Amino acid sequence: MKRYEIFTLISLAVVIAIPIFLNLVVFDEQNGSSDEPPQEENGDNNNGNDSNSENGSENEEGSENGDSEEIVWGVDSASYTDEDMYSCVIDNFGEPEVWGRYLGDREGVSAGLDSDEVDYLHENDIQILVIYNHVNDATGYDHGVDHGEQAIEYANNLEVPEGVGLFVDIEPDYPVDAAFMEGWYDRVNDSEYEPAVYGVFDEGSELLEQYNAMEEEVQEDMVVWTAYPQEEVTTKENAPEYDPQGPENSLLYGWQYAIDAETCNIDTNLFRGEMIDYLW
Repeated sequence: MKRYEIFTLISLAVVIAIPIFLNLVVFDEQNGSSDEPPQEENGDNNNGNDSNSENGSENEEGSENGDSEEIVWGVDSASYTDEDMYSCVIDNFGEPEVWGRYLGDREGVSAGLDSDEVDYLHENDIQILVIYNHVNDATGYDHGVDHGEQAIEYANNLEVPEGVGLFVDIEPDYPVDAAFMEGWYDRVNDSEYEPAVYGVFDEGSELLEQYNAMEEEVQEDMVVWTAYPQEEVTTKENAPEYDPQGPENSLLYGWQYAIDAETCNIDTNLFRGEMIDYLW
């Protein structure tokens, strides 16, 4: 064999041997420097990730619960809302997020909402709860339909937008039956507005009994604003915990917890956040 051929073979052998040698050395160093098995380290990382994931889920659930339990404070009044009325409420009770007002004048009872008052309330970032209080006798299906028709006409004339709830006011001394509320529900539900009812839904009341006698679908789809139980008038800051009583199978989103404040002609209320969807 010639000299250059021998030299070539030796060079080739060296080139092949060097990577094998280096690999053996590095492998031994890695094994010697690690006291803990790799799988234990991976296990620690997995535990940490699981813990963070669980905490994240709990926080998301808490956030969701918080959203669903949002409570806002507001007032309602039979009086027209001008600057003096607004200042009286702000100075003595706090800033309401909701203001309940009536459709149409009822002599000796309530001043009707008009477009100037609507603009004034909206300019002050207050949403309006729309009340219909032209009922004296809440009995009979056709009677309920007729009052629903009248409420819709009032709302249209005032340009109340689609999706707003119309709350029929059924006072404790009014005769009432399930047929009237079903008539009200059917007519308003067939319009661009949402059917809703206000009343004193105390245990054993005729109103509660008749509400529970309605078709189940109607009960579950009616927005309810209850005036029971009654507590003391308070400022916004000192309002009680939200604890209304009313029909179980209803959208019970509002509680008029106190009436007839002496300083201003208002009643005080608490509303669940869901009520916002039915306000103007």
